[in-house]
Amino acid sequence: MSQIGKQITDFKVQAFVNNDFKTITKEDVVGKWSVFFFYPADFTFVCPTELEDLANKYAEFKNVDCEIYSVSTDTHFVHKAWHDTSDTIKKIQYPMLADPTGVLARGFDVMIEEVGLAERGTFIVNPAGEIVSYEVIAGNVGRNADELFRKLQALQFVEKNPSEVCPAKWKEGSETLKPSIDLVGKI
Repeated sequence: MSQIGKQITDFKVQAFVNNDFKTITKEDVVGKWSVFFFYPADFTFVCPTELEDLANKYAEFKNVDCEIYSVSTDTHFVHKAWHDTSDTIKKIQYPMLADPTGVLARGFDVMIEEVGLAERGTFIVNPAGEIVSYEVIAGNVGRNADELFRKLQALQFVEKNPSEVCPAKWKEGSETLKPSIDLVGKI
């Protein structure tokens, strides 16, 4: 079953952000664009490369009114310990959500029940709290923040311009398409 258009589940979790612990709820998410970036576990191998990639692009996400939430089934204490011991993770300024009960991983349907870890899943959520993009990839392959940002910008564009669509590889400022009978068979 597709997740597109699915309302995100109600949740209340702890986060490690700005060297502090904070409670994050669905109410904190609704009203702005969000990325939920699930990864299997702290102190691993592929995960820190992805989280650093997002950290390096975080200012660009914030500039287009989007918050990033990284999520694993680790506790907020483990997130802090990882932050305190890793120069890579120290770069992170976005909230690192703790999901030890799996409420988020199950709500986004990325929980690997037999091991209690999340799949490597990426979800873009619109201001209405609906999933508008998602990707789940094998645990041994990292994701690309540049492509995620491109998708976010395209989704934001079509929300503001519902009569237009973004073709493959569209980037901000590129031409869009206006679907009509005149375009059928000409692309």
